[in-house]
Formats: sequence, C-alpha cells, structure tokens
Amino acid sequence: MLTKLRVSGFKNLLDTDIYFGPFTCIAGANGVGKSNVFDAIHFLKLLTSKELTDAAQSIRDERGKSGNIRGLFFRSGNQQVDTMRFEAEMIAPKEAVDHLRQKAQATSTFLRYVLELQYRGEDSPYGPLEILKEELDYIRKGDSPEHLLFPLNANGWRDSVHVATRKTGKPYLRTEDSKGERVVHIQQDGTAGRPQKRLAEPLPRTVLSSLSAAESQTAVVARTEMASWRLLQLEPSALRQSDELRAPADVAADGAHLPATLHRLVANGRGKQFDDGDAIRQRIANRLCELVDDIREVTVEKDDKRELLTLLAKLRDGTEHPARSLSDGTLRFLALAVIEQSTEGGGLFCLEEPENGIHPARIPAMIRLLRDIAVDADQDDDNSNPLRQVIVNTHSPLVVGVVPEDALVLAEPISVDGQGSHLEGRVKTVRFSALEDSWRVTKGKASACSKGTLLKYLNPMSPAEAPAKKEPRRRRVIDRFTSLIPFPEGPVDAD
Repeated sequence: MLTKLRVSGFKNLLDTDIYFGPFTCIAGANGVGKSNVFDAIHFLKLLTSKELTDAAQSIRDERGKSGNIRGLFFRSGNQQVDTMRFEAEMIAPKEAVDHLRQKAQATSTFLRYVLELQYRGEDSPYGPLEILKEELDYIRKGDSPEHLLFPLNANGWRDSVHVATRKTGKPYLRTEDSKGERVVHIQQDGTAGRPQKRLAEPLPRTVLSSLSAAESQTAVVARTEMASWRLLQLEPSALRQSDELRAPADVAADGAHLPATLHRLVANGRGKQFDDGDAIRQRIANRLCELVDDIREVTVEKDDKRELLTLLAKLRDGTEHPARSLSDGTLRFLALAVIEQSTEGGGLFCLEEPENGIHPARIPAMIRLLRDIAVDADQDDDNSNPLRQVIVNTHSPLVVGVVPEDALVLAEPISVDGQGSHLEGRVKTVRFSALEDSWRVTKGKASACSKGTLLKYLNPMSPAEAPAKKEPRRRRVIDRFTSLIPFPEGPVDAD
C-alpha cells in the first residue's frame, strides 16, 4: 500500500508530494499531469523486474511515445534536468517469496524507498541511466502516526499491518561515497554485521530488484509490494476472450483471464465471506445488477473437449449471453467486481477514468465498487480485508461530485521558481491539493484547493457564450432549466 509519493524531475512532476489513502481520486483537466503520477508508480513497479533502460523505454514520454528515455526528464522550454528522484512510503506484506521461491519474512513492514537516477547519455558503455542513490529504510512504530495520516482504527488496523522488529537501527539499503566511488550497502535483517556492497556506477538495474531472501528478506518483501502495483487498462478485446483451462487465475492489467479468475473463485469458494462458490457468484451478479438491471447470474462454461472457459451472463428471461456480447462498460464493471471478491493478496490498482462506458446515473455504483475493493482501515488486516488500495484519475464532474470528500485530490497547473532544481526563472509544473478541512491539509502538508477550481467541477455548465458572427444562437438542453442539473445527494455507501 502506497501511503506517500514524492517525485521530482520526472515528466512534469517537480518536487511533487501526494498522500494516498485506501481510496484516492485525482481530478484534473486534460494534460495537467495527473496521468504522470500513474506513470511514476508504473515505472517504480517495472524497476522491480526490469533493467533501468528497459523500464524507462516502457514508459511513454510527454508526447505519448515510448522508448524516449531523455523525454522522461523534466523540461521547461529549452531547459531540462538530468536527474529524477522518487521517494515512496509504503506498507508492505509481512511475508513474500524471492526469485528462487525462498520465503522472506519482513522485520519491518512500513518502509521508505528512495531512488535517484541520472541521465548520462545514450552512448555510455553502462547505459543511459545511472543510479545516484538507492535507499530502503524503515519507519519506526512510534513514528507511524506522523506518516499514516488517513482516518483509521489506531488500536486495530495500524497495529495489524505495521510490523517493526528491526533492532540495528540501520537502513536495509543505503548509498555512500567510498574512495571517490558510489557504493550501495546492503544490510541484512536482524544483524549489525558488515554489509555487502555493490558499486553503483555499472549497475544495470536497481539493487532492490536483484536481492534474494538470503541477502535481505525485508528488501524482498518491499520488492513484492512494489511489483503488485498495477495500472489497470481494461481492454474490451481482452475482457471478451475465453481462457484455456490452464490460464492464470488472476485478472491481468488489460482484463485478460477474467473467466479463469471467476472459475477459480467459484471452484475454490475463496471469496471474502469464505462461503461456497454459488454464494460468490451470486454476490458478483448482485453487484452487476447495480449497473445492468436485466442480468441475474454470471457463470463460467467449461468446455472439456476444447479445453476452454467462457464467461456467460444469464438475463432475467433465462437466456444466456457470452462475454463478447456484453458492453464495454459492463465488462469493465464485471472485472472489478471479480477483483473485489478475490482475497488472493493485496496490491495497488490504478484506474484511469472509471466513468468510461458507464451511464451517468450508474457512476455512484462504480465508485462504491472501487471503494469496496480497497482495504477498510477500520477493521483488522485479515483474509476478508486484504491490504488493497485503489487510485483513480478523472476529469468528470459526476465522479468528483460523488467521491468522499477526504478521497479527493485536485491536480492544478502552477508556476514555481525553478532555482531549487537548477533551472532559471519560473517553470510550469503541477500541484496536488485537497479540500481545506481534509486530512491531507489538516495533518499533512498538502495545500487547500481554490474554490474556483472545485466549482469548475461542481458547476460545469457555464452560461451560453455569444455566438460567432452569422451563427444563430441555439438553445442548449441545460438552458431549459432554471438551475443546474443536481448531483446525487448524500454519501455513496452501499447501505
């Protein structure tokens, strides 16, 4: 679970801080930079398994093209920085396995990971990116109230997720200059002995991505957490596909393997309520009814001869339709409903524009579903309440109008003094603000959003503009009403 992200020098993010809760909605105009936050999270995830160059080439630059590593660094006019820095505070799982399937048990689960990269040119013998700093440190239990700022059950949930048994006081990873060379030190769990060392300059990948449980169990756990951060880009073509019997039983980032995942849930009876498969399937169907009234049951047809699994939806009149006949919005909603019922592990789910393909009247149902996927910080961490997190971005006033107040973050373009980043004059970046009485402002260091920015979402229909010359004024639909179309009143809780 990502609780705080600080990014500087990546795309248009310059000294950017964002605090996250279990469910966060980032709202902003097109092109302001809200998607760059997702790209930063995705980049950190890729670095857990890929080399520096491969991970960077997988990220789209400001022009939407992949492969341009230089284009990932902050630019203002003719000026461009040469370094990017990431700092992520996270709650990691208590246990994981390494690349060799060796078990790793964390001595601390509330961790801070810092990575600083420098661009050194495409012709460098070691590759275009160089590690300037890599650190993995832990947050002490007594300090957690200063870092876990969102509302939670302090005597229950926080204690259940924050393990802190490390005794040495030293970071798991740290970078130091030694005899004119940068060296990454690896400190084992539970020992104050001499650390292992890695020379930073020639490293093709992060040290975190390469460690085994024998070298640092907590580092393996941190890597597992970051690897679970997923950018969901649910594609209709993938959602409509049948699965082979041996397909992975986990919904992929593009929505593939939905039939196999539902089949595994029903067959194993391992939903949130620990009941049988029929009850799991019925809860998913009930959830889907919030979007499409006519659907009464969701099943998976197993074809042993062809060795295929096909998802079917049964309507009120008893007819069954395969997934390929369902609408794009219905399939996306169904995939999220299946994810919500699964208890297999935690993770962070990033979703762009959840309103796509959803009727405006059904958007509250989508927000309820996304909130239910996320962990409930008022309950203890257990199998029925997995450590999951959801972050969405949107520019829809309907979504902004129904999300909980303390979940809203607004992305606003701003101009700042670039001197601190060795840039001349004023430079354009993005600021992430929140409502003035939300925990991000009262407990954190987030700025309060301006009323004008918020009103652009809550009152999106402006008075009719004067028509251009020789163009007749046409009455708009909104002009039929004396007041604006109201938003749904009250919270969007399931009850």
